[in-house]
Amino acid sequence: MYTKTLLASLLLSAAIPAMAAPRAASVLEMSDTMHIDPIFLPESYEADTRAMQEGWFLSNYAAIDTQADSHPDAEVSDQEIIARLQRLPYTIEMTYNSIVRSYIDAYVNRRKQMVTNMLGLGLYYNPIFEQALDRYGLPMELKYLPIVESALNPNAVSRSGATGLWQFMLETAQGEGLEVNTIVDQRRDPIAASDAAARYLKKLYNIYNDWQLALAAYNCGPGNLNKAIQRCKIPGDKKDFWQIYYELPTETRGYVPSFIAVCYVMNYHSEHNIAPAVLRRPVVTDTVNVTRRVHFQQISDVLGVPMDEIRVLNPQYRTDLIPGDIRPYSLVLPSLQVYAYVANEDSILNHNAELYARRDVVEPAVPGQVNGAESQGQYVEELVVRYHTVKRGETLTSIANKYGVTVASIRETNNIGRRVKKGQKLRINTYRRRQIDTTTPQLAQTDSVPSDSVTIVASVPEQPTSAESNRVAGSMQQSSQQQQQQAQQASQSNSRRNNSSTSQSNNRNRQTVHTVRRGDTLSSIARKYGVTVNALRQANNISGDRINVGQKLKIPAKRR
Repeated sequence: MYTKTLLASLLLSAAIPAMAAPRAASVLEMSDTMHIDPIFLPESYEADTRAMQEGWFLSNYAAIDTQADSHPDAEVSDQEIIARLQRLPYTIEMTYNSIVRSYIDAYVNRRKQMVTNMLGLGLYYNPIFEQALDRYGLPMELKYLPIVESALNPNAVSRSGATGLWQFMLETAQGEGLEVNTIVDQRRDPIAASDAAARYLKKLYNIYNDWQLALAAYNCGPGNLNKAIQRCKIPGDKKDFWQIYYELPTETRGYVPSFIAVCYVMNYHSEHNIAPAVLRRPVVTDTVNVTRRVHFQQISDVLGVPMDEIRVLNPQYRTDLIPGDIRPYSLVLPSLQVYAYVANEDSILNHNAELYARRDVVEPAVPGQVNGAESQGQYVEELVVRYHTVKRGETLTSIANKYGVTVASIRETNNIGRRVKKGQKLRINTYRRRQIDTTTPQLAQTDSVPSDSVTIVASVPEQPTSAESNRVAGSMQQSSQQQQQQAQQASQSNSRRNNSSTSQSNNRNRQTVHTVRRGDTLSSIARKYGVTVNALRQANNISGDRINVGQKLKIPAKRR
């Protein structure tokens, strides 16, 4: 595509002097005698062929002749190449001169491996190109243009930003209706980009009525081509690529000769001892419309399709994410896997859904309340009592930091001064917030617990010594009474009250039930309630991982 900067030039082994100003030379004489030194090759020519060979498609589907570059080339005369070009059933002129010969030699002598790989990749991409060209009535030989542009790499990006198989610049791509944003880049989509390229090439041909000029405009842009025509002062009906050759940008001078050379090599590779990469197994794909947000990793994990395969077949998705929740997008998979996707779409979307969920509205959390569609309900603050045996070197400060409480709370709870002794038993009051799911039928039948109530949960891994038991028990009773008084005061705003001991008993005996929401999985529900997946399965008589939206799940009690 135009405005691209091509890679460093490849110098000929022997310099060819530039042609002197011709004496009223005809167009035919020009095309037969014109020379250029140095020769500028497209970026695709300088592509890293080793990286290309190690690409997922060629590595998994094709048998490649890795020694192609070492095979000797057959000696072929100019007359034989001219005769072969004339036998090609093409609409676009396959003109021949020393420049074209130089490009042919470059491919068949120094880039045999690249030709082998391009022939193998063409088995997959050529049908896509041919369908687009046929749709707009264009010459089929244009299917070789992406070799010149990108070496058949849908993720190719030039130094100037041209992207994809057809190397669209951003402005041109958007002008042809291709979507380019952070998540989707249709310049990388073989199907969409081929359709856009065919439309654009047809527009250029309708302007210049000459395919070689249309190709030059595709490379450097109509504006630069028009300037070259005006500088040569050529009448409108006698424009010719070779006649304006020296007025074109340097990289564009090599574009048409390179295209002619590629057309020759793709058809006569066997005459130059070049064997194509052969498919070891067929690549049969199909397409499905995705109407929900899904990540490649979810598809890969559930269907067992390698991530690299999904990426190769769907290069337009830049972050491995298909934003089907915005509008329908196409997903290309091996044909049998398309049916598997349709049959298992819910399982795919629920698999690790929390990792890829999109949070549309998020409000900052405030004490006792979490806003958002996934976290609505009431909360209670529970008192969790722990006991700590003072170890050598410990202080009230270090103990308070360990449990995330204050020194004052430890002193008040245990009725002690500023010092502690080794072996001393301390009661530590810690707190945690727990959500009450008010959407379950069971909770709807009972009084909901106010969000500012306090529940005492005594977790006692070690008991105080008998010498301290009376004092600790007294402090525990005093603290418990204080907490109950606070709970009663806080619940005065509610029309119905329960004393704290009754609320505690009801909370412990109540069977918690969770209603499955969209995006829930067994693992996410287990994490939410602090239980294991196996415990969830046993409590609900579930053997696998599949759950349905609206399903009621019993939440087993935690083991302490």
